Amino acid sequence: MGLAGRIFIETIPQFLTVGVMLGLIFGGCCSNVFALEAIVKVEPASGTLLTFVQFLFVAVTGYVSQFDSTRPPFFLRPNRVPIRRWLVNIVLFFGINLLNNHAFSYDISVPVHIILRSGGSITTIVAGSLYGKKYSRIQVTAVVLLTIGVITAAWSDAQTKQPATESSHETSAPSFSTGLAILFVAQALSAAMGLYTEETYKQYGPQWKENLFYSHLLSLPLFLPFTKSLVRQFMRLVDSPPLVLRVPIDQASLTNLPEGWQQAVAAGVSIPSQVTYLVLNVLTQYACIRGVNLLAAKSSALTVTIVLNIRKLVSLLLSIWLFGNRLATGTLVGAVVVFSAGGLYSLDSKKKDKKPAATRPKADSSRAR
Repeated sequence: MGLAGRIFIETIPQFLTVGVMLGLIFGGCCSNVFALEAIVKVEPASGTLLTFVQFLFVAVTGYVSQFDSTRPPFFLRPNRVPIRRWLVNIVLFFGINLLNNHAFSYDISVPVHIILRSGGSITTIVAGSLYGKKYSRIQVTAVVLLTIGVITAAWSDAQTKQPATESSHETSAPSFSTGLAILFVAQALSAAMGLYTEETYKQYGPQWKENLFYSHLLSLPLFLPFTKSLVRQFMRLVDSPPLVLRVPIDQASLTNLPEGWQQAVAAGVSIPSQVTYLVLNVLTQYACIRGVNLLAAKSSALTVTIVLNIRKLVSLLLSIWLFGNRLATGTLVGAVVVFSAGGLYSLDSKKKDKKPAATRPKADSSRAR
């Protein structure tokens, strides 16, 4: 076999790995945004249910990686990190995800949600400065631009909503500003969690699988006060218009079936449409998380940040295209500034990020969302 043939064969696994990573990130994460918007467009108050189902699914699938048949009764591997160390992460992680999904109840659209959450570097650099970290002029400039972009996008979107609110006189409706405040608190908590997780990884090593499992599993009891709300939200999804799934079968094959089977196959299976989107949301969220973690294991933190920023931009464009979301000119300008400043911040961070891949913390699900 010639040299070209050997090179081709040896590079196939690399191309397949890259294809799987990009497929999981762009296919999984972007499909997740589609399923999310399909739900919140109909039931904006279903954020708590979304959070619970996602946490439950990740906890169940994460149990597989932590399973140890020699350690009854829970059959879990020994912890590398003490549980008491994870408790702070668990409370913060629960609060962040709950707030982010709850913001949809306050007139926050999915495109604006994506834009505002892309400004996470703002709270990161503020929290880091309070923690004693130093940042370069380029990073500070990028964060100033991020702040301007976020404020521009949020203000422009608020201005477009204000006339509609005034004309309908819905003064008792949840305000847009409340939704912005909720997202800001979530970003601040996310920055604090990032610093705390970084210190945990420095002390105990990058135990990201353990973090992912326990942060989801031990958060589940925190949903108990929301039990009635969860049941109410789920029943609303169950009462949604049905999505009929029919078996692809030709008429000749259908007539050969017994009469009872013919009617059943012809009628198809009816599933509440919003429940279908809920399942799709959970599965695509899992694919998104796996893709981000796979990328983080194979590349630098800079590459992860840039790819996730591009993914968010693609999700924003898909949201506008698929759901007919119309953003004000100021909101679009703000989005461009946010994504550009995010790229500037990431590029400058490369100079300081010299950690080898073996010791670098892996991405967690909060970054994928």
